[in-house]
Amino acid sequence: MDKRVLKLGRHAGENGLAFLKWVVFSCLIGLIVGAVGSVFHHGIELATEVRARHDWIIWLLPLAGVCIAQIYKVCGMERDQGTNFIITSVRENTIIRLRTAPLIIVATILTHLTGGSAGREGAALQMGGALSGRIGRWMKLDEMDERIITMSGMAAAFSALFGTPLAAAMMSMEVVSVGRLYYAAIVPCTLSALIAQLVAGQSGIVPTTFQVEAVPELSAASLVRCLLLGVLCALLSMLFCVILHTGSHLYSQVTSNQTLRALLGGVLVLGLTLLLGVRDYNGAGMEVIHRAVAGEARPEAFLLKMLFTALTLCAGFKGGEIVPAFFTGATFGCVAGPLLGLPASFAASAGMVAVFCGVTNCPLTSILLAYELFGGTGLPVYAMVIAVSYMLSGYYGLYTEQIIVYSKLRLEFVDAKTK
Repeated sequence: MDKRVLKLGRHAGENGLAFLKWVVFSCLIGLIVGAVGSVFHHGIELATEVRARHDWIIWLLPLAGVCIAQIYKVCGMERDQGTNFIITSVRENTIIRLRTAPLIIVATILTHLTGGSAGREGAALQMGGALSGRIGRWMKLDEMDERIITMSGMAAAFSALFGTPLAAAMMSMEVVSVGRLYYAAIVPCTLSALIAQLVAGQSGIVPTTFQVEAVPELSAASLVRCLLLGVLCALLSMLFCVILHTGSHLYSQVTSNQTLRALLGGVLVLGLTLLLGVRDYNGAGMEVIHRAVAGEARPEAFLLKMLFTALTLCAGFKGGEIVPAFFTGATFGCVAGPLLGLPASFAASAGMVAVFCGVTNCPLTSILLAYELFGGTGLPVYAMVIAVSYMLSGYYGLYTEQIIVYSKLRLEFVDAKTK
């Protein structure tokens, strides 16, 4: 028999075994992470409902900050780097402690319960990465397979909480090293994300979607307006990153004590909430995002959300930055869109995904997110706004361990960390 035929048969057998292996592992990750993610989702929803019914709970925000700091200290995680460490673990295969998962779940629920400004998807990436990474260690996978299974857990957790499996799978492959997709993980990440969504659906979680009104048709005028919106979203995403990173620097200048830092942050968020007299900027703010996509937003909302989020997360409270980025982009787009001649609803939705792209440097994820959140209508126009935001947002990013492999402006290898 021809040696080439034998070689082809051997490769086919190896590919088949690898495929079956990842089908089994992906199902396992999807089921486990999907179940834990569903519990996490319901915990966040319950905490949000309790806070809405009992206004006085916000007075416990400083105490919650102290509790979070002490819990992490007792567990030896006071220097926890959050999502940055998950990104590092995929790139360098560093060991993720299993305790990361329960800690981020409890701390994020406490943050939401008492009114800290935070999301949940960033926390989901940590939870999913920690669980799947530990499962990979228990199964004694080799170094490369451990990285893939960690990405699968990230995708599963994001999908379970937000109901966007395509974006979840793509983000886990795209966010680590921008410009270099980990295609070997495409089947595990996609299958894990889909199974996690099925598990979440069985627990009563409905995928997040928005009804967008008056998506503009593609024309020379609408294209120019969308280009301008993309430019503004790029600038806004850079501002978002600068505010968050500056917040961490300012807190560290005041005190190096994590407990005092959390206490101070809680007092500042509480004081600002009482000063404004509204609760729109506490918690994730999904109801404000829905109003913005419906065409209603206050002009100052996007600035205040960035400030609240920086005061909360930089102080040591736990949660994610992604939903606050959605909030910022949606409320800004709702206000800026009509000034550019765009429908407020469309501009809010485009602002959501464009600012998300600018702060995460994940354009493909953002396009898939636009499809899953808003449907396929006008997707090329969304893609244009996203592309401009990606190109012009520079090397800023939420995650300082993220690497930009290739220049955004030239066909040039840069291999630079975000700032």
